[in-house]
Amino acid sequence: MLYGIVAATTALLLAAVLAALLRAPALRLALLDRRQRQRRVPLSGGVAVVLATCLVAVAGDRTGFAPLGEGMGALLAAGAGAAALGLVADAWRLKTRFLLVGTAVAAACVVPYGDTGVPAGVAAVGWIACVTLAFRGLDHADGMAGTVGVVTAFGVAACAAAEVMDGLAVLLSVLAAALTGFLMHNWPPARVALGGCGAMFTGFLLAAAAVTTRAGQDAVTGAGVLFALTAIAVADAALVVLIRRTAGRPLLRRGPDHLAHRLRRLGLTPAGVTVGVGTAAFAGVLTGTLVHTGLLGAGTVLWVAGGVTAVVLVLWRVRGRVPGQGRGGPDARVSREARAGREAQAGREARVGREARVGREAGVGGETGVHREVSPRPRPRFRRQPVAVVRPPREPVESPLRASRRAESPQVTGSLRVRNG
Repeated sequence: MLYGIVAATTALLLAAVLAALLRAPALRLALLDRRQRQRRVPLSGGVAVVLATCLVAVAGDRTGFAPLGEGMGALLAAGAGAAALGLVADAWRLKTRFLLVGTAVAAACVVPYGDTGVPAGVAAVGWIACVTLAFRGLDHADGMAGTVGVVTAFGVAACAAAEVMDGLAVLLSVLAAALTGFLMHNWPPARVALGGCGAMFTGFLLAAAAVTTRAGQDAVTGAGVLFALTAIAVADAALVVLIRRTAGRPLLRRGPDHLAHRLRRLGLTPAGVTVGVGTAAFAGVLTGTLVHTGLLGAGTVLWVAGGVTAVVLVLWRVRGRVPGQGRGGPDARVSREARAGREAQAGREARVGREARVGREAGVGGETGVHREVSPRPRPRFRRQPVAVVRPPREPVESPLRASRRAESPQVTGSLRVRNG
């Protein structure tokens, strides 16, 4: 018990430190989440989770402080192979079929065919591969894949402890602790993302560990337990398939069709979505664990199946725009394109109307139907000057008395009369 606690604490701290240290190199290498265009989220969290889990588990097994037991080394190596496929998919656009085939090959190396039988073993290989890719799809929202992974890891570890598989329980506890350290940087708003590397590593380890735990027991009950333990991943994958099939879109084309997208359209905040999905995952994991230990009957799994079906059908009918979605989101991008199209159409209509009006004013077009762009001559602008009232000069008016005196006066002056005698 003590060595498990020490190993889990070490993995938690190591994953938190590595996630912070690897953020800058991921930004420089442009290893970013393509689904969140409004902000740059590096995909360094998955590498941190894988390194922390593998280093702590291998160190504990080599030193004998936390031995894993027989077969756990192969399981850890196969999970590392799935993580490598996810890392390649993060760096380059690797097609999903290659991921599915590679994950199935890794799963075929860890399924205990001696306990399950060949037919059930083949089915288990397919189920592990599908759950691994379903966990990769859960990494579409901040904190969602990490929260579901932590809850599921604790549930599967409890099932392994009930079967006295101490090494497997320790490995899953270390994985849960590493995911918890990663969540310190991935809680909304996330600074790092899990990416395909960490999501496929987590999904593969959980699915393969669940199959190993249920190997050799009743197949029908085992199928119900496996479904309940991974109910959230199954619900997300079923919702995506239903939406894209009914809309006539390709299954592998990305879009806002996952659980978090639909829950956001109902008005939930990013943190509220993570808490709600984590609570639903806890309910399913608790049911699966109790059924595995025999505390509940196998028919209880039908309640989980009914809840998953109801949630998928309700969210399938949800329509609307994601509240608060960034400018780079799918809905926002469609709205910008539609708005740009409307503005371009309005501009064309305005230009055609202006050309027709100019043509009519210039005498061009009209009956001949010829529209020639004629620039109208600008009219000169005159300022209206105030009109001044001009009056003719007034002639002086002479009084009659002055006129009579002028008529009687002599024509020569007094000085001239004296000189002439």
